[in-house]
Amino acid sequence: MQPAQIRLLRHATLLIEFNGLRLLVDPLLADKETLDPVQPAANKLRNPRAPLAIDEAGLQQLIQQVDAVLVTHIHPDHWDVTAQNLLPKDIVLFCQPADIASIKAQGFTNVLAIQDTHSWKGIQLHRTGGHHGTGEIEKKMGIVSGFVLDNGSQRIYIAGDTIWCNEVKSALFTYHPTATIVNAGAAQFLQGGPITMTPDDVISVYKTLPSTKLIAVHMDAINHCLVSRANLKEALVKAGIDGHVLIPEDGETITL
Repeated sequence: MQPAQIRLLRHATLLIEFNGLRLLVDPLLADKETLDPVQPAANKLRNPRAPLAIDEAGLQQLIQQVDAVLVTHIHPDHWDVTAQNLLPKDIVLFCQPADIASIKAQGFTNVLAIQDTHSWKGIQLHRTGGHHGTGEIEKKMGIVSGFVLDNGSQRIYIAGDTIWCNEVKSALFTYHPTATIVNAGAAQFLQGGPITMTPDDVISVYKTLPSTKLIAVHMDAINHCLVSRANLKEALVKAGIDGHVLIPEDGETITL
């Protein structure tokens, strides 16, 4: 069995090669600056802020080779119109129960909602909880999920759009993942607190389970994500754990 590989394409869009299969996670495939800014936010910069780390021909090849798609939730920075148009409508697509009707309405015919656990070609997919912010902002953000991929020897925990919370702590203790991918960036509107992980949240994940290979993504791509890779790196240096958290660049591949 080949070792698992996690490639960051941009933001939270990942290509995970696991158990001999290719899984595309949270595809945001639009060209740079072709989408309106998320509002109300501290700036009005157009999205995505960075290009996809693959050219058009490479993207077409990737789509042909993907075995399934995993959508943690259907906010447009995780499941955009370009992805909906480019992906085959009969591709295997995993999602949370709250999103299956919307995705089917977009024309996708092979959609599987994971309530708790689903078995697929030697991989167990476990759905985990989270909080996409607090208070009124969280209510507006709606339900979000994370997912653990488990092939019996390695586990990859994709936390999804959540802040540090008991659900994340529980997932770490329950599954003891080989690798944990967190959505950092401290995304924030003009009102309310952060809706994705702050540097302190990322540090809390590390301190809770230092044995997991911790990977922070979801930065430098969407205008309301106010914490950059450089900001996170600085915070990790101050905390003395900069060597323990991986912050991949777009296009970078991490091998487990």
